[in-house]
Amino acid sequence: MPDLMNVRLGAVSEVNTPWLCLQEDLRRAGLDPAQVHRVEGNAMAENDAALRVGDLEAIQIFQPFVEQLVADGAGHIWYAAASRGPTSYTTLSALSETLQAKRDQLGRMTRALYRTQKWLQGADASAIAAAVVEFFPDLRRETLAACIKRYKALGLWGVNPILPRDGFDRLQASGLSGGLYESGSPYDTCVDTSLAREAIEADPPSM
Repeated sequence: MPDLMNVRLGAVSEVNTPWLCLQEDLRRAGLDPAQVHRVEGNAMAENDAALRVGDLEAIQIFQPFVEQLVADGAGHIWYAAASRGPTSYTTLSALSETLQAKRDQLGRMTRALYRTQKWLQGADASAIAAAVVEFFPDLRRETLAACIKRYKALGLWGVNPILPRDGFDRLQASGLSGGLYESGSPYDTCVDTSLAREAIEADPPSM
């Protein structure tokens, strides 16, 4: 982490979560994120181009930029954000009233998600790439498979539909320290895992 204080960092502009999480990691390492020479406003493709020509020394990017830079010998992975520990970036949310009014439909959806999660955990990267390649017409299948392989190695995808408490807490801590909001709420106030637990108990087969 101290090395980050001595480089020009191209931060992600498309979403705020990567910087919120990184600044929290810096704080936990005893560093002041305000002292980072952060270049803001670039899209990830612009950060990719800036790194290739030497205008930036480090950048925040998602896949497939990572695999493309590594494959081209134009960059290497300095810090995989997933190594910080569970952080629940992406969830499906609903009002408690909706959960009650549409419980049957949402229960079926949750079981479908669980079946898909089982398949993701059991399938290799090439099989997953083959299933989704049509959604990425501009991406070589080999690159797509490499992205998926790295995601699987990092344990990025959940093994069941339960939102983990530590992932919820870590993301909330990042938002609080980064000034996204002034106060948070306890996990038990925000999260209802009953549908997820019912799906796990039903133990549907993999898709």
